[in-house]
Amino acid sequence: MATYRNPAVAAVPESRAPARWVVRVAHLAALTAVPSGLWRIAMGVGIPVGFDTAGHDIPGWFSAMCVAMSLGTEGLTLLTLGLVKPWGEVVPGWIPLIGGRRVAPLAAVVPALLGAAVVMLLTIPRAGGFGGMQGAPTGPALLLMDACYAPLLLWGPLLVVVTVAYYRRRRT
Repeated sequence: MATYRNPAVAAVPESRAPARWVVRVAHLAALTAVPSGLWRIAMGVGIPVGFDTAGHDIPGWFSAMCVAMSLGTEGLTLLTLGLVKPWGEVVPGWIPLIGGRRVAPLAAVVPALLGAAVVMLLTIPRAGGFGGMQGAPTGPALLLMDACYAPLLLWGPLLVVVTVAYYRRRRT
């Protein structure tokens, strides 16, 4: 049983630990953006990945945008871990004003489900690959790009699974 600085929080019983399989699914969801992020960073720093980058500022603004998009996407996937970690139930004490307070289940569930819906709306139309897209690579480079982006198709459904498990665990 963890102890919290806020006495009001300490009086609220803790929810049970997430199932081991849910923790694994959350970690898998957090890793789905890694291949596409690495591919995007490679393109941004000028490594020839087959995508037509002529006219883009490399190194420069385009490079910074590729790195920022990759880090931002990975940061969002890492939020999935909050659904299986203690900081998804109690705000860490180092956060000003709200540190030590319990996280209302719907405060995590609603954004997670909305995020899953957005991810699926963005990824499902590209499920067939990027062939024919303007500037897209061809041949083996296209296969590599598609392979790097394919794991993103799992992010939304995995996030839904972890979110439903979080809600079920926290509602009691």
